[in-house]
Amino acid sequence: LHRHAGVACQDQDVFVNAVGGVRISEPAADLAVALAMASSFRDRAIDPGTVAVGEIGLSGELRSVGQFERRLQEAARLGFNRVIVPGSVSRGALPQLPGVRVLRADTVGEAIETVLPADA
Repeated sequence: LHRHAGVACQDQDVFVNAVGGVRISEPAADLAVALAMASSFRDRAIDPGTVAVGEIGLSGELRSVGQFERRLQEAARLGFNRVIVPGSVSRGALPQLPGVRVLRADTVGEAIETVLPADA
């Protein structure tokens, strides 16, 4: 996050804990965890209607994960109205869901700037 998104956390020990002690081994959770960490370090909340799906590569690029259509349909069913996805996801893999705005980002830095703009 420090190198690729400008989030000054290099001098911190960071521990991530999922509610209820659930183990997360899903690469699609990478982006959501990174956004939560950036939110904490910047002391600003992310809009609660936002969901993020994507894997983060070693150079900060966002990678697509499987079953995007199903994931987005479930997010919409749960009431989320804004979805952050990797720019590499083909438009054909994204369902048209009423009331759901899909925002694309190519890097973790772009995704953080999308949900936590520096000028806000």
